[in-house]
Amino acid sequence: MRARFPVLFGVFAECLLVGVWIALAALPLVTLPAALAAGAGHLRRWTGDEETGLRHFAADLRAALRGGWLVGLATWAILALLGVDLVLVRSVPVPGGRLAGALGVLAGLWLTVTLLRAATAWRPGLRWRGLLASAGRRGLRDPAGSLLVVCGLAVVAASAWFSAPLALPALGILVAATLAVERRRAVPAPV
Repeated sequence: MRARFPVLFGVFAECLLVGVWIALAALPLVTLPAALAAGAGHLRRWTGDEETGLRHFAADLRAALRGGWLVGLATWAILALLGVDLVLVRSVPVPGGRLAGALGVLAGLWLTVTLLRAATAWRPGLRWRGLLASAGRRGLRDPAGSLLVVCGLAVVAASAWFSAPLALPALGILVAATLAVERRRAVPAPV
């Protein structure tokens, strides 16, 4: 147990570091999917004992930006529309407004989970459109995994609520959790 502590703490520390890198790379907002993909690539290489670092993160970020900025733009546009819908539903009493609000929140969560799962599946040369379609299907077929990703989102939200700067490193933990969910699917269940 004592020998494993430095290794496990090292993974945690690397998650915090990559969270800060993701936050800085995502400052223009439309670069968020590419930043998440680059962070996932970094953590994937780091846990696989491959050479990695800021230079590799930056190379992945540039490669993921080729189509990722359009995904980021579309994601923020859809989330803005959902936000406007929620504001309208809460301000104007309409029949079925609560149901529409609940469906809007669920749609926003599904979109976010899909984006996270697609970003963690991204590799250089893969197209975002196919990744998003596949991640959307995985999100629906694996509700337990999607719930785990939503719990990771809750950790980031709670960190931001407690102290806004804590949300930055928590992004790395969210990406690591999403990677773990995706790897969990790849491991066959014991018989």
